[in-house]
Amino acid sequence: MLKLQGLIDFVFNEIPPVYLIVGSTVLFLVMGTFAFFVRAKAAKKPISPKRIILPPLFMSTGALMFLFEEFRVPPMQVVEAIIVGLLFSTLLIRTTHFEIKTGAIYVKRSKAFLFILGGLLVLRLIAKLVLSSSIDVGELGGMFWILAFAMIVPWRIGMLVKYRKINHASA
Repeated sequence: MLKLQGLIDFVFNEIPPVYLIVGSTVLFLVMGTFAFFVRAKAAKKPISPKRIILPPLFMSTGALMFLFEEFRVPPMQVVEAIIVGLLFSTLLIRTTHFEIKTGAIYVKRSKAFLFILGGLLVLRLIAKLVLSSSIDVGELGGMFWILAFAMIVPWRIGMLVKYRKINHASA
């Protein structure tokens, strides 16, 4: 734990914030592009409750970042990030639909979903660039993790509810 704290101290004290912002923005764009391809490939396989529930569980490990002071977010900013995440999740819930093909349940492809996801990525990028001038880089990272988690959990719960409805109706 001390070695990890030393690494975090080095990153936040020795690397200029502008480099951290540019680096994390590039990484964000790469991961966003990767998410598009993963989403397109996943639509070709049947969905299951396990495939719906696992992503937020895997993402929850990111909360370990809050063990370190650099990533801690003031309570009001936590509330703001959660509210924005919940608003974004409503768009994802409304655009995620299922269909039954060959006896299995699939996520229905939607061009609107890809545009909404792309729009959310762009909005997040703009917000990050604007907020980085007034909020520390680590704190900003914590805020965006909270936002993303507050978006994915309700979305996946909504998906699970829709999945169970269609699964029950087809049984």
